[in-house]
Amino acid sequence: MSGPAAAAGPSGRDVLRAAVAGQRRRLGIGAVLGAGHQAGEVLVPVLIGVVIDRAVAGSDAGSLGVWLGVLAAVYVGLALSFRFGAWSAEQAGVEADHALRVSLVRRVLHPRGGAEDGRLPGELANVTTEDSRRVGAAAMALTFGTAALLGIAVCAVVLLRTSVLLGLLVLLGTPVLMWLGHLLSKPLEARSETEQERAAHASAVAADLVAGLRVLKGIGGESAAIDRYRATSRDSLRATLRAARAQAFQRGMVLTLTGVLIAVVALVGGRLAVDGSISLGQLVSAVGLTVFLIGPLEVLAQVNAELAQGRASAARIAAVLAAPHAVPDGDRGLPQPVRGGVRLRGVRHGGLDGVDLDVAPGELLGVVATDPAHATALLRCLARHADPEQGAVELDGVPLSELDPGALREAVLVAHHDADLFEGTVRDNVTASATDPADSRAAGVGAEAAMEAAGVTRDLRALPEGDGTRVSERGRSLSGGQRQRVALARALAADRPVLVVHDPTTAVDAVTEARIASGIREIRKSRTTVLVTTSPTLLAVTDRVALLDGGRVVDTAHHSVLVGRHETYRTAVLA
Repeated sequence: MSGPAAAAGPSGRDVLRAAVAGQRRRLGIGAVLGAGHQAGEVLVPVLIGVVIDRAVAGSDAGSLGVWLGVLAAVYVGLALSFRFGAWSAEQAGVEADHALRVSLVRRVLHPRGGAEDGRLPGELANVTTEDSRRVGAAAMALTFGTAALLGIAVCAVVLLRTSVLLGLLVLLGTPVLMWLGHLLSKPLEARSETEQERAAHASAVAADLVAGLRVLKGIGGESAAIDRYRATSRDSLRATLRAARAQAFQRGMVLTLTGVLIAVVALVGGRLAVDGSISLGQLVSAVGLTVFLIGPLEVLAQVNAELAQGRASAARIAAVLAAPHAVPDGDRGLPQPVRGGVRLRGVRHGGLDGVDLDVAPGELLGVVATDPAHATALLRCLARHADPEQGAVELDGVPLSELDPGALREAVLVAHHDADLFEGTVRDNVTASATDPADSRAAGVGAEAAMEAAGVTRDLRALPEGDGTRVSERGRSLSGGQRQRVALARALAADRPVLVVHDPTTAVDAVTEARIASGIREIRKSRTTVLVTTSPTLLAVTDRVALLDGGRVVDTAHHSVLVGRHETYRTAVLA
């Protein structure tokens, strides 16, 4: 069965709208308080004009004191409205950012997968952090933009009351200015999207190189790795500089156009004052209001830039959220109880050529694949990371393709040999599947028994704080063998009805491997276990071994029998 077709998902506009809609209340409060702040800003030059006409021109000290008190009260209101309005808008932006990050992480970790296909981990991390932040900033910018528009409207009304001509200049000039600003933001939007793509790729390459640092040092590949990252980083730098130039050009042009509008308003106001159409105080107010316009018009220019970048980031977020799932959903629940019988019938996938295999409930089966790619394909089908192109994999007679992937993980665990550890303690990692990690008994067979079977108990004696020793990102603070044993202990502690383990002892010595082999057989007694490995020590403790050669199961027998029966088997496990 092939993967599902891409389902219709959210667009960049949908993501941006949802971010705004989710914070409508906070954004509304911020807009109202911001509008109040802008109205107060408009009142300041108006009040100054009133003071000039009624107090200064008339030499009325009492009136001067009253109007100065009113002006002081307006300034107090300005301070409070700005503080709480900005706080509300900032909170809305942060909350929108958080909601998007949660949605992205939920999509990436979805049991049906698919979001990670074609994307490096560093790229996904960049989308989840930087792109989410930009969309949150765009949502926040809408609050300031709304307040700025209301401020301009109030300013225009006041100017209309002073002079119809001045008011019309503002009312007609502002939409034209906004339209030109929108056109100027188009190149910024395109270049911002490219900038984010290049930055995400650079982050992904850096994360990839750091993850393989030990391997690179071992093979002397540091120079090649540095050259690769340098080229990627330069591409990112060039994209960033192009975006910065586009942003500088957009802001510079908008500022120039804003200056032209303000100059025209000031010039017309001066002519009206000379003609006696408006008083001296009204002229002062008009000039003050014209200067005031610089603030909201600059805010609108910044909002245009933020929206351009936010739209580009929203499109990248939408691409992840809309990524098609790797496998379709299933509508059947797990068989009750789960006995653990696994059956493959005519499975064709990734090099597998009609695999037929039965694993009895409670059996410890070994699988030897002469081609590592065939082992990987088998693991993907058993974990339902992909459905077979043809044939079926069944659990207790129920096709995996009919089961909900999330429910399937509760019955079947596929533990890969390169599984990463998490930040935390050794015990935290071992009990990661526990309902209550604080209670070791909640972790399936128990943390102590799992660590003993996986050979971790002996390692704890050498660690400074035993199972409370902190583990760094991906377990890099531990040796390769220690990481592998802790990962195996985690898989054993989960105590799933079916456990598939891939090469769990490639980084341990022969004596430890023998102990682990015995430990796995003992702890998984009466539980279905599949060991995909070429280790003769592990294969020797299995009930039987299936030889996978040429994409097919060519024979199944005990390890000792296959050693004597097949040259290809001896080459795979003893060479």
